[in-house]
Amino acid sequence: MQIAAHTGLQTPGARKYPASALLRSSAKLGWSTISAELRSHPVSETPLTVPRHTEICLVVIGNENGLIKRNGAGQCQLTVPTTGAIYLSPIGVGDKIAITAPIPQAMHLYLPAELFDRLKDAFNLPVAPAQSIRYLAGVYDEVIQQVGCSILSELKDETAAGRMYVETASLTLAARLLQKYCDGGTRESSESTAHTLDHIRLRRVLDYIDANFHNDITLENLAGIAGYSAFHFARKFTLAMGIPPHRYLRCLRLKNAMAELAAGKLPLVEIALNAQFSSQASFTRAFHRATGMTPKEYRCRRH
Repeated sequence: MQIAAHTGLQTPGARKYPASALLRSSAKLGWSTISAELRSHPVSETPLTVPRHTEICLVVIGNENGLIKRNGAGQCQLTVPTTGAIYLSPIGVGDKIAITAPIPQAMHLYLPAELFDRLKDAFNLPVAPAQSIRYLAGVYDEVIQQVGCSILSELKDETAAGRMYVETASLTLAARLLQKYCDGGTRESSESTAHTLDHIRLRRVLDYIDANFHNDITLENLAGIAGYSAFHFARKFTLAMGIPPHRYLRCLRLKNAMAELAAGKLPLVEIALNAQFSSQASFTRAFHRATGMTPKEYRCRRH
């Protein structure tokens, strides 16, 4: 089955990520079963888009001081874009994304529906397998990471057999998604709830943080909500979110500070206190580490 002409699949990232910088693209490499982009994302919000391909986003160089908020498939996902984190966006599921701190490098892989149909025909899979991929954020998968990095290597330095390898690798990626991240009765995540927070407890903790981040929140508060000791809660939260609770809370407060700066109604010292910083100076240092700008510079750019 031929999926596209040998001119290669088009890369759709410019429409979905208009504020990002395109570092590398497969647009002229003749890849017919996958397209790929390496992008650098600034602090930004994407427009609502409905993808025509299944998208795998692999964070190549992340930023532990930031957050990614995704709204799609009836979910609001809040995660930290650490290096190695993976985001899945199925065909036909519209979403909007807010990025609170720069992400230096993210690899975006786009798999067309025809690729999944090839597997469906060969292995008698359920109808419309591409539409059964789950909308997931911040997962870690060694198989996808290794394949993604090898495709990135071809993107940076094309070899004589590169197109043959990449098109074989695209089938591996599609098969992995159907094996592990499909709603059709496939295997669940390899990390068991014995080691990570289950979804209900994690959602309870995140909802509490979201409603109370202006106040003083202790590790003991959060551990009590989750029903664990402080030690075990900190370990389980870190496994689930990729960063410790205190750093997650700091990121959320900085995200709210960005909104207050953009609104332009509060003085900087009050915004700093709202974010639980002891002084405007300490707030400015933390804000600059996270965004590359001072609070004043950020406010000026948003007006």
